[in-house]
Amino acid sequence: MQALPQPWPRQFRSLLSFVAASYGAAGLGSLFTSRSLGSWYRGLRKPRWTPPDWLFGPVWTVLYGMIAISAWLVRRAVRASPGHERVGRAALMGWWLQLLLNVLWSAVFFGRRSLSGGLAVIASLWAAIAGTALLAARARPLAGLLLLPYLAWTAFAAALNYRIWQLN
Repeated sequence: MQALPQPWPRQFRSLLSFVAASYGAAGLGSLFTSRSLGSWYRGLRKPRWTPPDWLFGPVWTVLYGMIAISAWLVRRAVRASPGHERVGRAALMGWWLQLLLNVLWSAVFFGRRSLSGGLAVIASLWAAIAGTALLAARARPLAGLLLLPYLAWTAFAAALNYRIWQLN
């Protein structure tokens, strides 16, 4: 027997909590990033295929929204169907882990100005996103799909991190 759906105000509060966590992580990461953009990052040698600085903000804004909605959909699937509880809890643990690693990458790459450390963290981040996407898809397919652009952007960022490391 399926559980009754949550009332809309409760669902909305749940969505807002994931949005707040996602954009809170974005805010923390930007604290590390903003301190090093002008003084350090712009002075690094970068490949020609590096996106312009203005592109990162809009891309991350959309991605953090998708990351939040993905977690919310998993949470709803867990509450609506007890059969999704184990996989849903694992997906949500992965979700928190990838969010932590996302902030950690900014702290290491920009905050510590460590290109090699950034590579190590972004490899772990990519793996955490991939695992979270797989688990989320088992709870709710759309939740997993919403993480694929984030996974692709992180793969691109990892390639960029690697090339910048090589050039510097």
